[in-house]
Amino acid sequence: MTYTAAALPSRSSLRVWLAAASVLSLLTGGNAVAETLNFDNAPAGMPPDGWTLTMTGRGEPKWTVETEPSAPSKPNVLKQSGRATFPLAIKSDTAIRNGFVEVKFKAVSGSEDRAAGLIWRAKDANNYYVVRANALEDNVVLYKTIKGVRTSLEIVGRKAGYGVSTPVTSGQWHVLRCDFAASRFKVTYDGKSLFEVEDASIVDAGMIGLWTKADSVTLFDDLTYGEIK
Repeated sequence: MTYTAAALPSRSSLRVWLAAASVLSLLTGGNAVAETLNFDNAPAGMPPDGWTLTMTGRGEPKWTVETEPSAPSKPNVLKQSGRATFPLAIKSDTAIRNGFVEVKFKAVSGSEDRAAGLIWRAKDANNYYVVRANALEDNVVLYKTIKGVRTSLEIVGRKAGYGVSTPVTSGQWHVLRCDFAASRFKVTYDGKSLFEVEDASIVDAGMIGLWTKADSVTLFDDLTYGEIK
């Protein structure tokens, strides 16, 4: 078969296509070594070892391991019951650039907010990506936090809007996940792919962790994460 010059892709187009194909491969597969934390070996009523328990902004977050009859993997969960601008629990010994993070959560209460979130590529308490589900707003939104300022990110293929509307029922366990590779992030909620975001504000490997907002009382279990190489 003979191809004309016009039919052949340009080198720049080919590079773009190969880069996109590489990211897609990372987001949908790759060799990932996963680890799951279920907090069952930690004493109830105490903060978990190996975590930086902090916040973005001001307040008094409170992260404790608690016994919970409804826990997906019994007996314990990690509970955030304090109040702060954005309470954070950062897994301080992680450093992942391309990979995934997933958690099961239950939004218990909160009159100002009722949220559960995952963070990745965290440099510190003021610089990270976060995707969160909100039971008061019934939506899932992905943000970047740079120097303590949170900004929502636009969804690929959509010109405007704020996250994706979806039921986030209080008092019920849900699953939130983000796969991230290069500048592409894919969000999955309760097993359903919701949206993708493109952003290159934080490109280096960073820590993963958990997030809430304001007066949210939230339970977390089965935090699973891994690096894709």
